[in-house]
Amino acid sequence: MSAKPPLAALALLAAACAPIGGPIAGEPSASLPAPGATDRYTTAALASACQGKDGWTDPAPPAHVFGNTWYVGTCGITALLVTSPRGHVLVDAGMPAAAPLVAANVEKLGFAVSDIRWIVGGHEHFDHAGGIAELKRRSGAKVAALASWAQVMASGQPDPGDPQHDQLLREPLPPVAVDRVLADRDTVALGPIVLSAHATPAHSPGSTSWTWQSCEGAECRTITYADSTSTISADGYRFSRHPDRVAAIRTGLARVAALPCGVLVTPHPSASDLMGRMATGLKEDPRACAAYAAAAASRFATRLAADQALDAAEDAAR
Repeated sequence: MSAKPPLAALALLAAACAPIGGPIAGEPSASLPAPGATDRYTTAALASACQGKDGWTDPAPPAHVFGNTWYVGTCGITALLVTSPRGHVLVDAGMPAAAPLVAANVEKLGFAVSDIRWIVGGHEHFDHAGGIAELKRRSGAKVAALASWAQVMASGQPDPGDPQHDQLLREPLPPVAVDRVLADRDTVALGPIVLSAHATPAHSPGSTSWTWQSCEGAECRTITYADSTSTISADGYRFSRHPDRVAAIRTGLARVAALPCGVLVTPHPSASDLMGRMATGLKEDPRACAAYAAAAASRFATRLAADQALDAAEDAAR
């Protein structure tokens, strides 16, 4: 078979990186951004509106991140919309009470909630995944998640192996059916959108980071949605007594550090000074993921050492 002519190869590349435009022939048409949305809904405007606010349900305006990626979450919890002429993908949904806020932000940008075809997320806690059931109901979208994440979503009950289970995760999730169970490095594709899932089980057993390309004309950037890396727990939980969880955390942090790192976005904006970076314009930083993981690893080492010291003191008192 002969090789594709150079012009054909260039055409394929241009199609992959093209900004939002008309529908693909033979495919259903999806909603487009409202005229002027890119200029009106800037990251600087979002940062200004959220100055001094980081509540999980504090309303925020939407914002254009880059190319076909848009911020549609609240001041304290990130949700992203990745758009295409064949439909859109929602990354995280916030708390149950935030679902109407996310939906309203999607519509402010000119997109239709009913054109969301897939919903994916970072991890299986109520503050990020609690709104998925309602947004799935409103949109008719399918949900994709890693296996442990999917089990929690289907039952609505927190994972008993999660360090936060006994205290911080008492609020159940609204149950939602997961349409596709993913493995590490699987992709969710929709037209020109290709999101890659990375199992990064640091914050929770089902923690998932996502990477994709967003383009404006010939300029493409990697968007890196690195999941939470904090290792908090319910009172009385000691990581020193759970070597499997310690190993998973170390694996997760190493994978976060090794992510294809471009424009770093995190589920909690405060975890990566996302609003501060938005104020001056988000930029690609190939070192950001490693720095994000290293800071978390240092905090975890301090916590693990404290747990081990408690164990040693109890052993000495026996």
